[in-house]
Amino acid sequence: MQTNFNNFPIETEDSLLDYYGEVGLNQKELVLPYPHYYWENNKPIKSYLCHSKVHDSLFRVLTKVFEYYGIEEIKRLRLDIWGGCLYIRAIRGGTKFSTHSWGISIDYDPINNQLDWGNDKAFFAKPDYDKWWSFWEEEGWYSLGRNCNYDWMHIQAALRT
Repeated sequence: MQTNFNNFPIETEDSLLDYYGEVGLNQKELVLPYPHYYWENNKPIKSYLCHSKVHDSLFRVLTKVFEYYGIEEIKRLRLDIWGGCLYIRAIRGGTKFSTHSWGISIDYDPINNQLDWGNDKAFFAKPDYDKWWSFWEEEGWYSLGRNCNYDWMHIQAALRT
């Protein structure tokens, strides 16, 4: 069930600037509760930068994932394949900043949840991932896949109306 426990803002540039500040600022290192692996080269990741206002929520979500699934199931479901967080850039095909520019979006398993894939192809649309999504939604994170049926890899701390 989608809540907005953390009062994340609506995804407009003004709201994002008001709530999070300028892009790329206020970053904090997130030490991961289980190892992640970068999707392009499979190198292990023990931490990454995210916005300080999402840090604690993100840590709670990933801790719940680890406690619920355990490392073997995480590996099987590829919940440890990391696609990125902080990346200052414009949205694809646009001029406005991506939510990644604030460090408030995370991508997981880009290979099996490609940008233009719908629920007929994306792995994260399968029932095995329902609990994964509940952890995110309990904290107020927004899934483009679950709400818009594209970009299933992408989870953000900004809501769309």
